[in-house]
Amino acid sequence: MALPIEDYALIGNTRSAALVGRDGSIDWLCLPRFDSPACFCGLLGDSDHGRWLVAPRGEIRRSTRRYRDGTLVLDTEIETDGGRVRITDCMPHWEGRSDLVRVVQGLEGAVRMRMELSIRFDYGAVVPWVQSTDGGIIATAGPDSLELRTQVPLKGEDYQTLCDFEVAEGQFASFVLTHFPSEQCPPLPIDPLAACEATQGWWREWSRRSTYRGDYAEAVERSLLTLKALTYSPTGGIVAAPTMGLPESWDGGRSFDFRYCWLRDATFTLYAFLISGYVDEACQWREWLLRVAAGRPQDLQILYGLAGERRLSEGALDWLPGYQGIGPVLIGNAAHSQHQLDVYGEIFDALHLTRRAEVEPAEEVWELQRTLLEFLESKWPEPDDGIWEMRGPRRQFTHSKVMAWVAFDRAVKAVERFGRSGPVERWAAIRDRIHAEVCERGVDPERGNFVQEYGGKALDASLLLVPLVGFLPPGDARVRATLEAVERELTRDGLVLRYSQDAVDDGLNQEGTFLPCSFWLVDNLAMAGREQEARRLFERLLDLRNDVGLLSEEYDPERGRMMGNFPLAFTHVALINSARNLTRRAGGPGEHRAGDDGRCGCPE
Repeated sequence: MALPIEDYALIGNTRSAALVGRDGSIDWLCLPRFDSPACFCGLLGDSDHGRWLVAPRGEIRRSTRRYRDGTLVLDTEIETDGGRVRITDCMPHWEGRSDLVRVVQGLEGAVRMRMELSIRFDYGAVVPWVQSTDGGIIATAGPDSLELRTQVPLKGEDYQTLCDFEVAEGQFASFVLTHFPSEQCPPLPIDPLAACEATQGWWREWSRRSTYRGDYAEAVERSLLTLKALTYSPTGGIVAAPTMGLPESWDGGRSFDFRYCWLRDATFTLYAFLISGYVDEACQWREWLLRVAAGRPQDLQILYGLAGERRLSEGALDWLPGYQGIGPVLIGNAAHSQHQLDVYGEIFDALHLTRRAEVEPAEEVWELQRTLLEFLESKWPEPDDGIWEMRGPRRQFTHSKVMAWVAFDRAVKAVERFGRSGPVERWAAIRDRIHAEVCERGVDPERGNFVQEYGGKALDASLLLVPLVGFLPPGDARVRATLEAVERELTRDGLVLRYSQDAVDDGLNQEGTFLPCSFWLVDNLAMAGREQEARRLFERLLDLRNDVGLLSEEYDPERGRMMGNFPLAFTHVALINSARNLTRRAGGPGEHRAGDDGRCGCPE
């Protein structure tokens, strides 16, 4: 059975990623891309669905792990009765090939080790044909081959590749797993120790480019590294998470595929990169956004594949029992066909942010924006599926209307502040009309707070974005009432739920608290002048990170367990942005007062 979600660490090469467990087992790996069929799928089943274990044979006295500073190179030190070893795991960042390197180094005494390799292509469904080579084995099935190279003698047993070996102080044992198309010859072998050093150097060079000098620098750096690891470097797209099928509810029914790129993350991600000095990454993400948004406005989707693929049909992998038996396991994501008005606002906010940061998009981008606005002029009054991709009937979601307001507001600013051409009077009139409608229909007249949908009573954590996008100032009575209502009715042990369960009829079970929304609460508390409370909540959220600084999508306070896909880019983006906002509120570098010009803390 798979480990608790928080017991995994991430390694990657900005094209794919693997999850390494505390027990030395790699239980999740898709090659050569994040969205390729998994060859290790034990995370969603057991060892029979594929994994790669390297671990001591005897009892473990103590085990600790950490990333090397400024890198995604993972060191795990293990002490046994016989001695102490270090296992180093990494995925070298080399163009044109996909490798996974594991090096065992003896530190003290002598430790007996075991290696168990169970390759199962196509999400654990296909057992490959395995043949021995001079330096290891090659496993092949259909279009895929994996070569394992090692100096340790191997044997085959029960459709596994096994070996027992001993590592004494000063000795090394290394393993290199390489993916290649089955119709081609395997790539040339690599030196595993040199590969670890080169990978360390690549990540440290990237980390040194950070200009972040605010509070909580260690947490921000680890989140930036995680965000970079989830970037698909050939296109600049960023996957929401490297995993699929990790449950948002212990009762099942909420296990989705997150190995795709969501437009809703665009502005938050751009902001996180820009405030940290990663202008190239921000530009790559923006260019990916522009490529996928091109075409007819009515064809705009809320999520896409890594290269902008549009067909992401959803289906179940019936042979997989699911993470710790919680299913079903879904591949693809039906949300790609949903209609969400908020994505138009996210696109305009992202491009506005780049203009403010003097990263000016090309001239033809403005033509695309004008085309999108022409479409939105007639479509903004319609109901949609909302930011949380609810699978019930479409509704008049308040957050969706606020983001439609953002689209027209940023268009007006593009004309007034950046010299773009367009019917600014008409856009300003629509902006004002949306604002008036939201304030009239999106507020509970009795309690004075914003509500999830027009005429309703239910709350929604997306309403915390009202002051962050500049729709109303943080001191507005309706904003204050919304903050208080969320704290009172939409938190569990101080952490924020996305929405009240009785506010949605999608046939799914209760989920955990949503970590990005909890960071939004931090931002709202800071903007409301409640800085000590904001910092206490932020530091509590930092304490929820696992031992290597990673966070998932959700958290169950009662069980003390992470939930949902892991690690989640959106959560780490929210962490970076909240850290920056807290620094600014305290008068740190680049102090900024949020107002009517975009997200709290955005650069002027």
